[in-house]
Amino acid sequence: MTEKGLLAVSFGTSVPEAETAIINVENVLKKAFPDRVFARAFTSRIICRKLEREGRPVDSPETALERLLAEGVRELLIQPTHLTPGDEFDKLCGIVEEYRGRFNAVHMGRPLISGDEDLLAVADAVLRRYPTRAGEALLLMGHGSGHFANMIYPALQTAFRLRGAENVFVGTVEGWPLFEDCLTQLKSLAPERVKLAPLMLVAGDHALNDMAGPEEDSWRGRLAEEGFAVECHAEGIGMWDEICGIYCEHARAAVDG
Repeated sequence: MTEKGLLAVSFGTSVPEAETAIINVENVLKKAFPDRVFARAFTSRIICRKLEREGRPVDSPETALERLLAEGVRELLIQPTHLTPGDEFDKLCGIVEEYRGRFNAVHMGRPLISGDEDLLAVADAVLRRYPTRAGEALLLMGHGSGHFANMIYPALQTAFRLRGAENVFVGTVEGWPLFEDCLTQLKSLAPERVKLAPLMLVAGDHALNDMAGPEEDSWRGRLAEEGFAVECHAEGIGMWDEICGIYCEHARAAVDG
């Protein structure tokens, strides 16, 4: 029989507590595909090198693929845990293409938000996790990038509006919309309290420092300076059952062709 494999690929994190969210997604995937040999990999070279120095090595995609081939896997399912089909996903696809001919079959799942249904499903999950009362707003911090897939973030804010949530805003650290764009909207809405939460798989460095850090230039500090009461939530969305369910759906769809 052809050995079947499952490779879960994440950007990665060097924060031990934050890695719990990645492991949670991986465990759900393993449970959904119990007949497959499991492997994991991180796409961030910087994080992989740091973890190697700390004695906590995690394979790169290339190393994981070589390992699976050596173990006899010939039919492989790859499920990325990236949020968008951006730079990291493009990089992964390029690596996979180099190995595709060495497997009998390779099925590639889509990142978390890859279409209209995903946008609405993620919006619904956020609204269930962070309900707001009168006088409150919710500001989500995404990572963002210069990749065209960054358009998913403003599209997600539109999804919240379609769900009737006029008080939910989506900003990014390294893309658009910026914090300043969200601040303008918050000032117009004038809520008494702003809930801050990461729109990231893990609550790592960005969530703990750029978003919720004690420094004046963190999102928390800048909102407080504007007179808002701020409530911070530091949980990666990889801990949510609904999010894990979307990844599993994408993996099953990949296997089904």
